[in-house]
Amino acid sequence: MTLLSPIRERPIAVSEDSDPARPRRRRWVPGWAQRLHDSLVAYGLMFPAVAVFVLFFYVPAAYLLYISFFHWGILSPATHFVGFANFKTLFAQPLFLHSLVTSAYYTAVMIPATVLLALGIALLLKEGFARRRGALWRGAVFLPHVTPVVATAIIWIWIFNPHFGLANFVLTSVNLPALGWLESVHWALPAVMIDSLWHSLGLYVIIFLAGLSSVPSDLIEVARLDGAPRHQIFRRIIWPLISPTTFFVVLLATVNTWQAFSQIFAMTGGPHGGAGGPAYATTTDALLVYQTAFVYVHFSLAAAMSVILFGIIMTLTLVQKWISDRVVFYR
Repeated sequence: MTLLSPIRERPIAVSEDSDPARPRRRRWVPGWAQRLHDSLVAYGLMFPAVAVFVLFFYVPAAYLLYISFFHWGILSPATHFVGFANFKTLFAQPLFLHSLVTSAYYTAVMIPATVLLALGIALLLKEGFARRRGALWRGAVFLPHVTPVVATAIIWIWIFNPHFGLANFVLTSVNLPALGWLESVHWALPAVMIDSLWHSLGLYVIIFLAGLSSVPSDLIEVARLDGAPRHQIFRRIIWPLISPTTFFVVLLATVNTWQAFSQIFAMTGGPHGGAGGPAYATTTDALLVYQTAFVYVHFSLAAAMSVILFGIIMTLTLVQKWISDRVVFYR
């Protein structure tokens, strides 16, 4: 009987990197190399979005500014530099000045109406008017904003029909005179304002609801326990805390109203004297840009109008920013 000798195991050399008990040493990388790597990764991830934005926004905007100083036509490649002649021609045209006045009037009416109605509806939804079915009411308020503009414009054209429309039916039901609405020089623009307000109000209500949800509820409860009335709570607590939201709504509404086009084009075209009618009563600057470029085929003048429109919106934005730095309360 032979005894088997025990098998001798060869020792295994364990390196520092293969030892699971030891943490792996991180390879030392210079600080500038790590920052360069992080920057390349970040810019690589941002490149697709930035490229699309530059290609479809900055390049057309720069080319638009370029052709505003030239006599340029889409079918005629020959162009010649005219300097500020296009801008001088515009300010000598009464229709262009009329469109600026109409746009200013449209904006001056729409912004206060938008802010007041959106904030009022948001407060009703927040304070318990629709507490049991909050999601249903929020969806009902936001639904007009996502509906197609042209489809809803057709409905509003029927509502404002001076002969069998629902608006005049309601007015005559309460012994008020019927109005011409879209066929009237005085009431065509208010009719468009009603449609625009109904269509865009839901977005601003949702924004105000988001701002109201950030107001601390304990401040309101303490004020109620101290016997503060509702209007004082709103004036002293809620209004200052939602001032950034209000500034954002005013800024967004200003940009949207100065560029108003879809509702006006859809509601005033056709039998009502053409888009911008009747008698140019609803011709805004944005609508006149479209007509100048694609109806009258004066692309250089349309480009100059666009530059002026951009300058007006930029100026209003800077003024609002200057005011907000003094009245907006940031926590």
